[in-house]
Amino acid sequence: MQANIVGWDVGGAHVKAAVSSAGKIIAVYQQPCPLWKGLDQLQCAVNTIMQELAGSDCRHVITMTGELVDLFDNRDDGVKQIIQTMIDLLPGNEILVFAGKEGFLKPSQIETAHYLSIASANWLASASFAAQKLGSGLFIDCGSTTTDILLLNNGQVLAEGYTDYQRLISEELVYTGIIRTAVMAVTQTAFDQGKKIGLMAEYFATMADVYRVNGELNEAHDQTDTADGSEKTIPASARRLSRMIGCDFHPDELHRWQQFAENIRSQQLQQIQRACEARLSQHGLPQECPLVGAGVGRFLVKQIALNLGRPYLDFSDLLSAVEISSDMETSDCAPAAAVAYLANSLFVRNSDSILKRLC
Repeated sequence: MQANIVGWDVGGAHVKAAVSSAGKIIAVYQQPCPLWKGLDQLQCAVNTIMQELAGSDCRHVITMTGELVDLFDNRDDGVKQIIQTMIDLLPGNEILVFAGKEGFLKPSQIETAHYLSIASANWLASASFAAQKLGSGLFIDCGSTTTDILLLNNGQVLAEGYTDYQRLISEELVYTGIIRTAVMAVTQTAFDQGKKIGLMAEYFATMADVYRVNGELNEAHDQTDTADGSEKTIPASARRLSRMIGCDFHPDELHRWQQFAENIRSQQLQQIQRACEARLSQHGLPQECPLVGAGVGRFLVKQIALNLGRPYLDFSDLLSAVEISSDMETSDCAPAAAVAYLANSLFVRNSDSILKRLC
């Protein structure tokens, strides 16, 4: 019987995992992992997920973005320590690491020269899988912290950049998300009661507050502390937003802060849409080519597709999956699901070669 494959996406704030069995995703998980606080956070997150998989025969494939956190001396150090920590947490298991353009590597094959290819390559796993399944389109993964925007054409990912630095220049990486991003990082001005007003450059509120107040936030996706450490309720979020313009929140003014939140949402949407339009202008994709939405903020991608007059396709529609009884969906954990699928054929080939030798 073929072992399950667990795809891991080790981020700086969350660890995500997707379990593939016989080519179908059967479970997805997300655990908070403020990695900047220490490797014990990664250990706790992975152990919690592994407890859910107790008794399962699993192979593991890993991608990451967490090497960027300031726990590590540099990105190479981060890649090295994350890989070693995962090896220690998964003893006796067959492990592959996604190295971007270098493909999948066993830990024993990884050299220092591979670290650059491994660092923050999870976007390429998702986009490559989408390209293989779809052919052509625009892949957009809008997550809690960042948004990836990649052109797909004839089964290939047309990426101008590879590193985070290069991708920020090309706007294939837009550093904005629907949960952890500070409101002051989205815009410096907003409209309140018909007046344009400057926002305070203070960490008073996050975009989770914006989407909670306007009713679009799935609370299961918000595993991050609030800006003030207070509760995650609509009134508390409205209070945090009111501080952005030096006001107090009064319950009878909730509609005011819903309108305020909607204006900030609109500005974030426009930022992402402008980046999408910039990528589309680089290549004449036919109008029927869809926008593929992934990540917990993919509802914004759906609206952008509508704005641009293009079809929308959810990342989950590219996957085979059983009904998952979880607050998380496959599209929420796209890189984890992608590496599980992409590595599947390698594990199958390895198993077939072993069987041939035994026979």
